[in-house]
Amino acid sequence: YRERSLLLACGAAAGIAAVFNAPIAGVIFAIEILLTETIVSYFIPLMIAAVTGALCSRIILQESILFNFRLREAFDYNNVPFYILLGFAAGFLSLYYARIFKGTEKKMHGMNPHPYQRAVLAGLFLVVLMAVFPPLFGEGYNTISFLASGNPSGIVEKFIGRDYLNEWGLLFFAGAILLLKPVATGITLGGGGNGGNFAPSLFVGAYLGFFVSRLANNTKWLHLPEANFSLVGMAGVLSGVMYCPLTAIFLIAEITNGYELFIPLMLVSAISFFIVKHYEPYSMETKQPALEGRIFTHRKEDNILSQLKVADFRLELYDTIQADQSLADLVNLINQSNRNLFAVTDKENRFTGIVELNDLKGRLFDPAGLAETSIKPYVKKAPAYITPEDPMKKVMEKMDNTQSWYLPVLNADKLFLGFLSKTSIFEKYREALANQADLYT
Repeated sequence: YRERSLLLACGAAAGIAAVFNAPIAGVIFAIEILLTETIVSYFIPLMIAAVTGALCSRIILQESILFNFRLREAFDYNNVPFYILLGFAAGFLSLYYARIFKGTEKKMHGMNPHPYQRAVLAGLFLVVLMAVFPPLFGEGYNTISFLASGNPSGIVEKFIGRDYLNEWGLLFFAGAILLLKPVATGITLGGGGNGGNFAPSLFVGAYLGFFVSRLANNTKWLHLPEANFSLVGMAGVLSGVMYCPLTAIFLIAEITNGYELFIPLMLVSAISFFIVKHYEPYSMETKQPALEGRIFTHRKEDNILSQLKVADFRLELYDTIQADQSLADLVNLINQSNRNLFAVTDKENRFTGIVELNDLKGRLFDPAGLAETSIKPYVKKAPAYITPEDPMKKVMEKMDNTQSWYLPVLNADKLFLGFLSKTSIFEKYREALANQADLYT
């Protein structure tokens, strides 16, 4: 599993490095998104893959094809308050993006169960959207180039009403685009198309940065660098949608061929990430599988527990006694056992409760009438029970909540299978932890 994950991460790092000519961002993307555990030696294959991808793109492709920009204006510290405002806008827009995208995708899946009919329906929706708003077509890198190069009028070249747009009209057109892009992406993927949210988040971020700066500039009181704000906005929304703030920072730094915008990139990406993390602990892609324990997250203890199954443990087969037996039978069982806990079952071996030796000490010193006394008054309900299908994280939560070191394991028919102890879980946990050594040692 670990070698396969590392190979997948290397492929992703090479892809990011090749497409954006950003090898550092490729390595960081693999670590932030794909590798939940980072070991120093992992950097070696990741760096080799990223460098190879970047070199191949430079050798095979012409320099003009690569996705990079030249800054037209230097960073001005007087604009820091507006970059902070952009960070908050990017954070809340990222939340909007995630919820609108998932909602649209879900509605598309529910509209028509037949995949071909759903694809045709999605195509019709997209035709209408793109006829009115042409920049929504494709991944949008060409219109990003217009905004990041200081040529915003290029985004309305194919708009049928471009001759009637003034400065405010262009602003509202850009605002409509950034709000509709997650809808178009949700329709595309919900209709059966291929793709993801990496490029759309860059697209929305560029339009957000332009919208904020153009809105300020239209007041005639301010002059904000629209190209710089578009680039920094890309980092903010990418950070908020993909939950990868470091990738966003280094990606924009590398495609602008320098670190002139490093301060606003860090500010905007950090604020955006903080906002989305506050409202949604997991990204929209990983939320459901993470909550169900089907994928690894950056919580190492949860990752290890998710690998353990109740069926993997050798259950401790404690002695059992039937609920209709007497205290004399229990005394005989105690004499033959070194346990102080006993499971109580009915005639069909269904679990009914437990008897603890500590609860019987006072009665056992009075041997009179043991044969005539039933054990039922001394049977108590188990604080909780475990099933073989329970995830190990849930098992540990049950033990912690009940402060129990032992819990009974029952199958679907409530048949008693044995006790599972916290000690045996800790032993398995330590074994799994020891097995996570460096791949190259």
